This record gives sequence, C-alpha cells and structure tokens, in this order.
Amino acid sequence: MSTSDGGSLSGPARLWHMLKHLLKHSWLKYKALGMRGKLILWSLVLFYVALGTFFFVVGADRIAQTMYDFAQKISHLRFGWLILVAIMTVISFPPCTGFTTSVTLCGFAYGMNGFFVAAAGTLVGSGVVFTVLRWLFSKRLRKWASTNDKWQALEAVIEAKGLFLIILIRASPFPPWAYSNSLFASIKPVALWQFLVATLIVLPRAALHVFIGSRLAALSDGETRKHMDTRT
Repeated sequence: MSTSDGGSLSGPARLWHMLKHLLKHSWLKYKALGMRGKLILWSLVLFYVALGTFFFVVGADRIAQTMYDFAQKISHLRFGWLILVAIMTVISFPPCTGFTTSVTLCGFAYGMNGFFVAAAGTLVGSGVVFTVLRWLFSKRLRKWASTNDKWQALEAVIEAKGLFLIILIRASPFPPWAYSNSLFASIKPVALWQFLVATLIVLPRAALHVFIGSRLAALSDGETRKHMDTRT
C-alpha cells in the first residue's frame, strides 16, 4: 500500500512524514533564492539569534527593571506618550520585533490609561507602514504578483470575502505584527480603511497587554519588591 501522500500513516509516522515534506519543500525554496534573498534570510536569522542571546544573558530581572525605569521617565514627561507612539510606529516596520513589548510598556508608564496611548500607536504605526510600503513597492509587487498564481488566488479570495476575512487574519497571532502590516500592504484588494478598521477591532488584545504591563510595573521595581511581604 502506497504511503507517498501520508494518507495511510497515523500518529508519529504521519507527523514525521509531514515534517520531512516541510523540510524538503523549505530546502527547495531556499535553493531557489538568489544571493540577495539568501543574504536577507541569514541576516534575519542572525538578528533574531543575537536578540534572543541578549535577553538570555541580561536576564529577565534587569530587563524588567530597565523597562520600569524607562517607563517612569516617560510618564513624567509632558509629551512622553508621543515617544511611545513614535517607538511603536518604528517597531511596526519589518523586520523589527518587540511590538507587544512596546504595548506592555504603555501599561508600565500610565497604567490602564496607557491603553489610549497603545491604541494611538497601534493605529498610527499600522497606517504609516501600510502607506509607506504600498507606495514604495507597489510597482514591483504588481509585476511579481502577475506571474504568481497562488498570490493571485489569495487576492481573489480576500477580495471576495472582504472585510470579514481581513479582520480574521488581523486577529490571528501569526504572522507577527510587523510582518502582518507588510502582508496587508502587499495585497492590492485591501484598502487602507479596511486595514485600519480591522486593526481597530483587534485593539482589545492591546488592552490585555496594557493591563499586564500595569500589573507588572509594581513587580519590576527593585525598591518596591524589597518592601513586599514575601510571606503571602
């Protein structure tokens, strides 16, 4: 009995079959990349490895304390919220990472009132990225899309389903926020107003991160931790 498609396999065997297929497909895609594409890919890999190593070496306590100190300085500035909005806007561009951390930082600085800062930064950052990327790469993207049947099928589905599908994709945790912004900017049927409406609807997720930041703020300050009752 043939198992070439993995249909007659079950359990670990099917999982292994799928994994081998994925690795083979990924390797073929990698080999098809030009030198420029491979350099970009390895640059991203090295960037994220270095970032992960940094967090591991520095440690969670020192990072949390640094976030708390920075947030307190911002909260005492008259236009400190603009700094957070600017940070969120920059981080919204790929390949940047840390958007969720910047939203949490709003909670560190302003408590639950930081939600309004996070909402502004989310909408402004997303709108700027969408507009800039579409303006810069629209011609190149149209040329590439015209020869890619799968991409044309994706655009056709999104155009047919409209705003509802855009909201569902926007609410998904994958791809990461910065890459989600670039994804929508690259899909021609998605209008800016649809993109912003979808972003607005998923803002409750930002409220959760702001709440977490507001609760963590007290635990991140070294002086505050010293005075906590460790018996409870």
